Amino acid sequence: MEVTCLLLLALIPFHCRGQGVYAPAQAQIVHAGQACVVKEDNVSERVYTIREGDTLVLQCLVTGHPRPQVRWTKTAGSASDKFQETSVFNETLRIQRIARTQGGRYYCKAENGVGVPAIKSIRVDVQYLDEPVLTVHQTVSDVRGNFYQEKTVFLRCTVNSNPPARFIWKRGSDTLSHSQDNGVDIYEPLYTQGETKVLKLKNLRPQDYASYTCQVSVRNVCGIPDKAITFRLTNTTAPPALKLSVNETLVVNPGENVTVQCLLTGGDPLPQLQWSHGPGPLPLGALAQGGTLSIPSVQARDSGYYNCTATNNVGNPAKKTVNLLVRSMKNATFQITPDVIKESENIQLGQDLKLSCHVDAVPQEKVTYQWFKNGKPARMSKRLLVTRNDPELPAVTSSLELIDLHFSDYGTYLCVASFPGTPVPDLSVEVNISSETVPPTISVPKGRAVVTVREGSPAELQCEVRGKPRPPVLWSRVDKEAALLPSGLPLEETPDGKLRLERVSRDMSGTYRCQTARYNGFNVRAREAQVQLNVQFPPEVEPSSQDVRQALGRPVLLRCSLLRGSPQRIASAVWRFKGQLLPPPPVVPAVAEAPDHAELRLDALTRDSSGSYECSVSNDVGSATCLFQVSAKAYSPEFYFDTPNPTRSHKLSKNFSYVLQWTQKEPDAVDPVLNYRLSVRQLNQHNAMVKAIPARRVEKGQLLEYILADLRVPHSYEIRLTPYTTFGAGDMASRIIHYTEHDTCHFEDEKICGYTQDPTDNFDWTRQNALTQNPKRSPNTGPPTDISGTPEGYYMFIETSRPRELGDRARLVSPLYNASTKFYCVSFFYHMYGKHIGSLNLLVRSRNKGGVDTHAWSLSGNKGNVWQQAHVPIHPGGPFQIIFEGVRGSGYLGDIAIDDVTLKKGECPRKQMDPNKVVVMPGSGAPHQSSPRLWVPMAIFLLVLQR
Repeated sequence: MEVTCLLLLALIPFHCRGQGVYAPAQAQIVHAGQACVVKEDNVSERVYTIREGDTLVLQCLVTGHPRPQVRWTKTAGSASDKFQETSVFNETLRIQRIARTQGGRYYCKAENGVGVPAIKSIRVDVQYLDEPVLTVHQTVSDVRGNFYQEKTVFLRCTVNSNPPARFIWKRGSDTLSHSQDNGVDIYEPLYTQGETKVLKLKNLRPQDYASYTCQVSVRNVCGIPDKAITFRLTNTTAPPALKLSVNETLVVNPGENVTVQCLLTGGDPLPQLQWSHGPGPLPLGALAQGGTLSIPSVQARDSGYYNCTATNNVGNPAKKTVNLLVRSMKNATFQITPDVIKESENIQLGQDLKLSCHVDAVPQEKVTYQWFKNGKPARMSKRLLVTRNDPELPAVTSSLELIDLHFSDYGTYLCVASFPGTPVPDLSVEVNISSETVPPTISVPKGRAVVTVREGSPAELQCEVRGKPRPPVLWSRVDKEAALLPSGLPLEETPDGKLRLERVSRDMSGTYRCQTARYNGFNVRAREAQVQLNVQFPPEVEPSSQDVRQALGRPVLLRCSLLRGSPQRIASAVWRFKGQLLPPPPVVPAVAEAPDHAELRLDALTRDSSGSYECSVSNDVGSATCLFQVSAKAYSPEFYFDTPNPTRSHKLSKNFSYVLQWTQKEPDAVDPVLNYRLSVRQLNQHNAMVKAIPARRVEKGQLLEYILADLRVPHSYEIRLTPYTTFGAGDMASRIIHYTEHDTCHFEDEKICGYTQDPTDNFDWTRQNALTQNPKRSPNTGPPTDISGTPEGYYMFIETSRPRELGDRARLVSPLYNASTKFYCVSFFYHMYGKHIGSLNLLVRSRNKGGVDTHAWSLSGNKGNVWQQAHVPIHPGGPFQIIFEGVRGSGYLGDIAIDDVTLKKGECPRKQMDPNKVVVMPGSGAPHQSSPRLWVPMAIFLLVLQR
């Protein structure tokens, strides 16, 4: 057997065709997964319907050479959603448990560097039906007396769904409508959110007191069942009403246990009670049980609004709110304001002076302030005034004003804030007034105006404040608009004037402002200073890694460029070859002062100078490295993936052959390719067959071919192909060849056996079965099932309804087949039933004929509601494709279908099936006709010899 294999390989020639096969990417989107495709519009197949919670699977089938790369993106499904884009670099996009917000248009972008990228899109429509909500309302003018006695009532039913839901109202088991009951109106209100239908009961009658059901339906789309909600209307039906056991504002001390009761005073049916807290959830440890809310050991953080809401779907919900205030005080501050009238910033005898005291408290208005001088209560007089709620200061601030300041007014003043009669501790703040009390000044210490640190290190920015009292320092950033400090705050207070930063990063570089605070000091214009922070970081270079190819004997220039760094200059550059230090290259005078790149020039590439080069660039803080892999190796071959079908040649001996096709990537970049080394290994085996394939003048875009023969069915093989130049071995490319039986295509797979829609036609063929076909399709046209007669079986058909017009064409193009013989037979079943049937054509596109389409078979007109079979002989003479072309007739009753397409080598059966004879479905008990006898292996072997 090995001798036969080698003999065959020796006899089968290697082809080098001088034609450019580089082709731009083409793409087609197919869908799989748990989908339910609803064909409301049979014209377009670009809308993909799926039920919420199911798995979305989209596949992007691509052609083109070199093999295109695929990227998936998505836009939002509606204008109300924010634009969102996520990229997935894979031919298959899978989303588990898809949500309604993930609907929208998905784009598949395929690109291979040839021409413009191919972009295809498909709209994903996520279907869902929520539980309906039924509420009962009454006009405002009718709210008096008994709520629903002899009044007009509105039953409002609302649901969120996609597609829009259909509503059915029932009284008991009877369906309601305008025409059957004058006492009801059913309408859709304006300005509603979601789908809403209102049932209006006009002037309630005794029979109107009953159970009402709102049933919503999306007509079983995607298998979503109908949903319903029922409400019992009685003469006691009433909206909820509430009252509280406490006042709406409740002030308590910290540590107390708080209990609030929300009492129902009306409502039928019995309302449901719920407590909520704003902002945020209920406090930890809080217990809401029915209408009772309990908060043990309440703290200041538990302050806020607590809402009790009662709902029974009648009228509007009833709501009561308790504003819980837990007494607390914090942040005692003071301000010294010199004479306001003269706008002086210094304390002077004979001028007025104002001391202000403030605490942040809850409740703020209940705070009381006391002033003491030198330990004794301050006495009110004509020159000493105590005021509250100064409009120029924060709310509830106490101010002590000294009129015509005397020497005797110097001393220590104490402000005490308290909640009288409560256990909340007092807060106090002390202010000393003397001749030494002076306004502040701020400055940056000498040598600290510019702080330079390395990235990742700590940094300290410092401003010195002088004056008595010395206020805290506020830090902010001034160099960037709305920039925040590293702490995430716009302002940061430091009592000692030092801003400490841990592990600084490069984005912290910039100018920082320090300024005196207006509290705990003089209420004067703030003093300011600035500090510059410079963060040094190592250089960033490009390229980080680069593959440099060049022919032997040609010069090579390597450049390592500085992208960014601090300092922004190259202090030193060191070159290494295979780890060994190289002498420094000569310095170019033009860039000697501030170089931003380093270069190394090789006058002529040799085998010895090929290898790995490193350039280490430093800027006194750190270093970065550019890596260059320099060689004269040839680039890898690029396998041609658009001919994926093996050619079976020895059926009786279970062997097959394969036409391997490839182009050479950038052949002119290095020395000419002399030959290729081919390695063929059967998977799961270690031994490989190796053969040298000579090559001559390989050009870019040139299609190279080699026939692999005597491959065993059904095994798969790993193919490795390595180009060789005078330099030696180049980059290897590998692929796996799987044997797949492509004799018959039943269109059961979403990939439809590699068939694609012709982008130049007027419309597309559609894949469907009896379960997915449009229930509203035109009668007396098209097949009820595929050729198998089962509802699950798929077939391809053309839909000729609007907007199709007379003469519109749909083309379905097969994959490219490798021709290994002169004669082929295309067999297929067709269904041409309808008053306006046009034509069905079979064309052959042969590469050897420049891609010209040749008519091989044609049939027109109504052929009855039966599947019939055709056998068409073709003589391609080289790699070829077959094309099924459906032509629209004079009207919409003209659907044409095909199924079970078979491509076999050899002549067609001499006895053609009667075109008008009904095909017997499988399983009917009819005798099975055996296939014609196959070519024996020797005949095929002789055929190979003739080639």
